[in-house]
Amino acid sequence: MKARPFAIAIICAALVCGDLAAAQQQSTSAKTPLEYFGKSVRGVPVSPAVRVGKLLFVSGTPAFDKNGKLAVGDFPAQMKQVMENIAGILAASGTGWERVAKVSVFLTHQQDFAEMNRVYSTYFPSGHYPARTTVVVSALPHPDFLLEIECEA
Repeated sequence: MKARPFAIAIICAALVCGDLAAAQQQSTSAKTPLEYFGKSVRGVPVSPAVRVGKLLFVSGTPAFDKNGKLAVGDFPAQMKQVMENIAGILAASGTGWERVAKVSVFLTHQQDFAEMNRVYSTYFPSGHYPARTTVVVSALPHPDFLLEIECEA
């Protein structure tokens, strides 16, 4: 019978230690600084990319060139511009397409899927592709956007 109270005390101590460790981990992660990369485009209140710890989150990226002009009307041109924009964001944050783990692609026309894959694959010459989700949406924020891409690296 003396072993039972001792066992209960050990279990309670383990639970308390586990709770303290979890609280310390939450406290540490809450203090992880955020790093911001790039400037908002055309006054939209969004950061092109934010790093927290070792993870980089790249916002949905449209096909504006460095002068703020949209590659209008031509899907391949918009797709290439988006991929180059993201490549620039990745480079500015010290990484590249080879470190991207997840990509989300938003298309406004299903018929652009094959062309999107053709252009997309040229950015991964090793054949090692990130996980990806592609969805067709009814509209994007600008009426001339044919696609938008976001990713995590």
